[in-house]
Amino acid sequence: MNRNPKVVIIGAGLGGLAAAIELRKAGYADVVIVEKADDVGGVWRENTYPGAACDIPSPFYSYSFEPNPQWPRRFSQQPAILDYIRGVADKYDLRRHLRLGTEVTELRYDEPTSRWTVRCSDGETIVADIVVSAVGQLNRPAFPAIAGREKFAGAAFHSAEWDHTVDLAGKRIAVIGTGASAIQFVPQIQPEAGQLNVFQRSPAYIGPRPDREFSAFHRALLDRFPAARFPGRAYWYGRAESLSVAWAYSKSLAAVLRSYSRWHMKRQTRDKPGLFERVWPDYPMGCKRVLFSSDYLPALTRPNTDLITTPIEEITESGIRTVDGTDHPADVIIWGTGFKATDFLAPMTIIGQGGADLHEQWLDGAHAYYGLTVPNFPNLLIMYGPNTNTGGGSIIYFLETQARYVRGYVDRYAEVGRPLALRPEVEQVCDEEIQAELAQSVWTGCTSWYRTATGRVTTNWPLLGIQYRRRATFDAADYEVVPQ
Repeated sequence: MNRNPKVVIIGAGLGGLAAAIELRKAGYADVVIVEKADDVGGVWRENTYPGAACDIPSPFYSYSFEPNPQWPRRFSQQPAILDYIRGVADKYDLRRHLRLGTEVTELRYDEPTSRWTVRCSDGETIVADIVVSAVGQLNRPAFPAIAGREKFAGAAFHSAEWDHTVDLAGKRIAVIGTGASAIQFVPQIQPEAGQLNVFQRSPAYIGPRPDREFSAFHRALLDRFPAARFPGRAYWYGRAESLSVAWAYSKSLAAVLRSYSRWHMKRQTRDKPGLFERVWPDYPMGCKRVLFSSDYLPALTRPNTDLITTPIEEITESGIRTVDGTDHPADVIIWGTGFKATDFLAPMTIIGQGGADLHEQWLDGAHAYYGLTVPNFPNLLIMYGPNTNTGGGSIIYFLETQARYVRGYVDRYAEVGRPLALRPEVEQVCDEEIQAELAQSVWTGCTSWYRTATGRVTTNWPLLGIQYRRRATFDAADYEVVPQ
């Protein structure tokens, strides 16, 4: 029996904080949150590009136990979201658990002591009974394999590492990538650019973004009458979950959404003949991430902006050369090319029972029991792990489910006083069921960041969020107690 286990949580984003709050509510005090940066916030601390915002409405993109009556907008931007996360850390007294500026490089399970050794980049080690990795899926910028990236003489940076010292006014700007980040920052930088060339590898389905500013009266009403917050949250839950219904169950609903997207995109591109044909996708809707914007496509119609769909051959000293031999001069290159979403828990080294290496175990694609635990790695839990991304809803809904699972797991460990090892057959059956669902899903219809190079979908949950919540509940029968 171990009533006060030492728990190390890696990452102080929304997942790590949710786990810490659950553990603190349960009375566990020996919790350390190790964070490589200098503050909480995760992706909302790192992504500071112009226009950075969430595409899930704020009333739903927040903890259910901590609704925020002071959201400034329906789709709040990065500063407001970061302020919310910082406020949660303060309210729940989590800062005393933080160890900031500390990056974890290795996790190693010590079988004689049945504990984890957590090694940090500064040489320090922490010994823990339980480790919770909450490093997320979208934390390592990805760059496509384009020749010559190091040759470019001008300023260049990834959207997730925005260089605010670079003056964009009047510059020739090349944006590579047209995903969720690019459609937010392109409309922000277009008015100040001398020339803006946007390089698109494949188009995305885009729906309107019904954003609006919340009035002082609206905020005061929610502040004074807390019950008034929940109808809005429930409404947006239903709207967001309808996308998952379309991808998983209803081809007719998906067809309606596709028609709505076509109407929106055609209407917004009518000022530039031929643009619609270049931005309209030729793959099933939902196969790649659906985007929401009411100002991206209009930005592409402006006289100083060109959408270039010819593939890039190489980066040169002075700009970008496409495969047709055309040189596109640039003063600045901005990479809007997303993240290494399928490289789970990288670049940490993670060694479990019998010397098992987690990344070797995942060579054919990451997989875990409802994204949370893995055979051969007792007392290691994962937040936002394999197959727990959502194609429609709010990831915070999933994170809260996982935080409750972490609490149940720690409760069981505290009861028996020994590590819990996931039964391999339990994980295998779960993975086979998930992959069978995914094999019939919309996500196999194209290449996207949801899939590995071999085609395995490792990021997304194939069904509804409510189904994940019902299934991902801790059951002690799924685990064996590791003997002394």
